[in-house]
Amino acid sequence: MDRSIIRLGPEHRDRAVATLAAAFQDDPAMCWMLPDRATRARRLPRLIGWIVDDHLANAIVLGTPGCEAVTLWRPPGLVHAHAPLTPRSIVRFLGILGPAILRAERLDRTIGKHLPGGEDWFYLRMAGVRPDCQGQGLGGLAIRAGHRLAAERGLPAVLETATESNVGLYLRLGYTVLREWDVTRRGPHFWTMTNPSP
Repeated sequence: MDRSIIRLGPEHRDRAVATLAAAFQDDPAMCWMLPDRATRARRLPRLIGWIVDDHLANAIVLGTPGCEAVTLWRPPGLVHAHAPLTPRSIVRFLGILGPAILRAERLDRTIGKHLPGGEDWFYLRMAGVRPDCQGQGLGGLAIRAGHRLAAERGLPAVLETATESNVGLYLRLGYTVLREWDVTRRGPHFWTMTNPSP
Protein backbone atom coordinates (compact mmCIF):
# COMPACT_ATOMS: atom_id res chain seq x y z
CA MET A 1 0.00 0.00 0.00
CA ASP A 2 1.26 3.47 -0.92
CA ARG A 3 1.11 5.54 2.29
CA SER A 4 1.97 8.84 0.63
CA ILE A 5 -0.65 11.60 0.80
CA ILE A 6 -1.59 13.36 -2.41
CA ARG A 7 -4.21 15.76 -3.63
CA LEU A 8 -6.93 13.54 -5.06
CA GLY A 9 -8.62 14.36 -8.34
CA PRO A 10 -11.64 13.31 -10.40
CA GLU A 11 -9.98 10.02 -11.28
CA HIS A 12 -10.11 9.08 -7.57
CA ARG A 13 -13.73 10.10 -7.12
CA ASP A 14 -15.48 6.71 -6.99
CA ARG A 15 -12.91 5.14 -4.66
CA ALA A 16 -13.00 8.19 -2.39
CA VAL A 17 -16.80 8.01 -2.19
CA ALA A 18 -16.69 4.29 -1.42
CA THR A 19 -14.15 4.81 1.39
CA LEU A 20 -16.07 7.64 3.05
CA ALA A 21 -19.44 5.90 2.69
CA ALA A 22 -18.03 2.77 4.35
CA ALA A 23 -16.26 4.77 7.06
CA PHE A 24 -19.42 6.76 7.91
CA GLN A 25 -21.92 3.90 7.74
CA ASP A 26 -22.16 3.74 11.55
CA ASP A 27 -21.40 7.41 12.28
CA PRO A 28 -23.86 8.67 14.95
CA ALA A 29 -24.90 11.70 12.88
CA MET A 30 -25.54 9.60 9.78
CA CYS A 31 -27.45 7.06 11.86
CA TRP A 32 -29.63 9.84 13.27
CA MET A 33 -30.24 11.31 9.83
CA LEU A 34 -30.85 7.92 8.17
CA PRO A 35 -31.86 5.58 11.01
CA ASP A 36 -32.80 2.57 8.88
CA ARG A 37 -29.59 0.68 8.04
CA ALA A 38 -30.75 -0.54 4.62
CA THR A 39 -31.88 2.96 3.65
CA ARG A 40 -28.60 4.40 4.92
CA ALA A 41 -26.58 1.89 2.89
CA ARG A 42 -28.49 2.98 -0.23
CA ARG A 43 -28.62 6.74 0.31
CA LEU A 44 -25.32 7.49 2.06
CA PRO A 45 -23.07 6.85 -0.99
CA ARG A 46 -25.18 9.28 -3.00
CA LEU A 47 -24.88 11.95 -0.29
CA ILE A 48 -21.14 11.37 0.06
CA GLY A 49 -20.85 11.52 -3.73
CA TRP A 50 -22.41 14.98 -3.76
CA ILE A 51 -20.06 16.17 -0.99
CA VAL A 52 -16.96 14.74 -2.69
CA ASP A 53 -17.95 16.25 -6.05
CA ASP A 54 -18.29 19.65 -4.39
CA HIS A 55 -14.84 19.38 -2.79
CA LEU A 56 -13.19 18.15 -5.97
CA ALA A 57 -14.62 21.15 -7.82
CA ASN A 58 -14.28 23.85 -5.18
CA ALA A 59 -12.07 22.80 -2.28
CA ILE A 60 -9.38 20.23 -1.38
CA VAL A 61 -9.41 16.43 -1.24
CA LEU A 62 -6.34 14.76 0.28
CA GLY A 63 -5.70 11.06 0.71
CA THR A 64 -3.66 8.04 -0.18
CA PRO A 65 -3.33 7.20 -3.91
CA GLY A 66 -5.52 4.14 -3.42
CA CYS A 67 -8.09 6.14 -1.40
CA GLU A 68 -7.65 3.97 1.66
CA ALA A 69 -7.76 7.29 3.57
CA VAL A 70 -9.64 10.36 2.37
CA THR A 71 -9.99 13.84 3.88
CA LEU A 72 -12.13 16.72 2.63
CA TRP A 73 -10.96 20.25 3.43
CA ARG A 74 -12.55 23.64 2.95
CA PRO A 75 -9.91 26.38 2.75
CA PRO A 76 -10.43 29.93 4.03
CA GLY A 77 -13.30 31.62 2.26
CA LEU A 78 -15.30 28.38 2.04
CA VAL A 79 -15.62 27.41 5.71
CA HIS A 80 -19.20 28.65 5.95
CA ALA A 81 -20.05 28.39 2.24
CA HIS A 82 -23.22 26.66 1.14
CA ALA A 83 -24.49 25.94 -2.32
CA PRO A 84 -27.56 28.08 -3.02
CA LEU A 85 -30.88 26.28 -2.66
CA THR A 86 -32.48 26.40 -6.08
CA PRO A 87 -35.51 24.40 -7.24
CA ARG A 88 -33.12 22.12 -9.12
CA SER A 89 -30.89 21.54 -6.08
CA ILE A 90 -33.92 20.87 -3.85
CA VAL A 91 -35.14 18.22 -6.28
CA ARG A 92 -31.66 16.69 -6.32
CA PHE A 93 -31.43 16.63 -2.52
CA LEU A 94 -34.85 15.01 -2.30
CA GLY A 95 -33.64 12.34 -4.69
CA ILE A 96 -30.53 11.75 -2.59
CA LEU A 97 -32.07 11.93 0.90
CA GLY A 98 -35.80 11.40 0.52
CA PRO A 99 -37.65 12.11 3.77
CA ALA A 100 -34.31 12.53 5.59
CA ILE A 101 -33.86 15.93 3.92
CA LEU A 102 -35.34 17.77 6.91
CA ARG A 103 -32.96 16.13 9.36
CA ALA A 104 -30.06 16.72 6.98
CA GLU A 105 -30.91 20.42 6.73
CA ARG A 106 -31.16 20.71 10.52
CA LEU A 107 -27.86 18.90 10.99
CA ASP A 108 -26.08 21.11 8.45
CA ARG A 109 -27.54 24.31 9.91
CA THR A 110 -26.62 23.32 13.48
CA ILE A 111 -23.06 22.39 12.52
CA GLY A 112 -22.70 25.81 10.88
CA LYS A 113 -23.84 27.55 14.07
CA HIS A 114 -21.13 25.82 16.10
CA LEU A 115 -18.21 26.47 13.78
CA PRO A 116 -16.01 29.41 14.80
CA GLY A 117 -16.90 32.68 13.12
CA GLY A 118 -14.92 34.14 10.27
CA GLU A 119 -13.14 32.46 7.41
CA ASP A 120 -9.54 32.29 8.62
CA TRP A 121 -9.64 28.54 9.10
CA PHE A 122 -9.00 25.28 7.31
CA TYR A 123 -12.14 23.22 7.88
CA LEU A 124 -11.78 19.45 7.98
CA ARG A 125 -15.23 18.66 6.64
CA MET A 126 -14.83 14.88 6.57
CA ALA A 127 -12.12 12.29 7.22
CA GLY A 128 -12.40 8.56 6.79
CA VAL A 129 -10.36 5.41 6.41
CA ARG A 130 -11.60 2.31 4.62
CA PRO A 131 -12.67 -0.10 7.38
CA ASP A 132 -10.20 -2.84 6.40
CA CYS A 133 -7.33 -0.30 6.59
CA GLN A 134 -8.18 1.34 9.90
CA GLY A 135 -5.69 1.29 12.76
CA GLN A 136 -2.67 1.76 10.49
CA GLY A 137 -2.19 5.50 10.99
CA LEU A 138 -3.45 6.48 7.53
CA GLY A 139 -6.06 8.91 8.82
CA GLY A 140 -3.46 10.74 10.87
CA LEU A 141 -1.17 11.02 7.84
CA ALA A 142 -3.92 12.56 5.72
CA ILE A 143 -4.98 14.96 8.46
CA ARG A 144 -1.42 16.10 9.09
CA ALA A 145 -1.06 16.82 5.37
CA GLY A 146 -4.02 19.19 5.68
CA HIS A 147 -2.41 20.78 8.72
CA ARG A 148 0.68 21.51 6.65
CA LEU A 149 -1.47 23.39 4.13
CA ALA A 150 -2.95 25.41 6.99
CA ALA A 151 0.48 26.01 8.53
CA GLU A 152 1.78 27.42 5.24
CA ARG A 153 -0.74 30.22 5.73
CA GLY A 154 -0.34 30.44 9.50
CA LEU A 155 -3.94 29.36 10.05
CA PRO A 156 -5.67 26.95 12.45
CA ALA A 157 -7.87 24.02 11.51
CA VAL A 158 -11.36 23.25 12.77
CA LEU A 159 -13.51 20.13 12.69
CA GLU A 160 -16.48 18.54 14.36
CA THR A 161 -17.11 14.91 15.21
CA ALA A 162 -20.09 13.01 16.56
CA THR A 163 -18.00 9.91 17.29
CA GLU A 164 -16.70 9.95 20.86
CA SER A 165 -13.86 7.53 20.09
CA ASN A 166 -12.50 10.02 17.53
CA VAL A 167 -12.05 12.73 20.16
CA GLY A 168 -8.93 11.07 21.58
CA LEU A 169 -7.48 10.66 18.10
CA TYR A 170 -7.93 14.36 17.38
CA LEU A 171 -6.50 15.32 20.77
CA ARG A 172 -3.37 13.33 19.88
CA LEU A 173 -3.20 15.26 16.60
CA GLY A 174 -3.05 18.54 18.52
CA TYR A 175 -6.72 19.52 18.61
CA THR A 176 -8.52 20.90 21.63
CA VAL A 177 -12.25 20.81 22.33
CA LEU A 178 -13.81 24.19 21.61
CA ARG A 179 -17.36 23.23 22.55
CA GLU A 180 -19.76 20.30 22.89
CA TRP A 181 -23.34 20.40 21.67
CA ASP A 182 -26.36 18.37 20.60
CA VAL A 183 -28.30 18.63 17.34
CA THR A 184 -31.56 18.05 19.24
CA ARG A 185 -32.40 16.82 22.71
CA ARG A 186 -32.36 13.25 21.37
CA GLY A 187 -30.04 13.85 18.46
CA PRO A 188 -26.32 13.14 18.17
CA HIS A 189 -23.78 14.76 20.48
CA PHE A 190 -20.95 16.67 18.78
CA TRP A 191 -17.50 17.96 19.67
CA THR A 192 -16.22 21.02 17.80
CA MET A 193 -12.42 20.99 17.93
CA THR A 194 -9.64 23.32 16.80
CA ASN A 195 -5.97 22.84 16.05
CA PRO A 196 -4.24 26.18 16.71
CA SER A 197 -2.01 27.66 14.05
CA PRO A 198 1.74 27.06 14.50
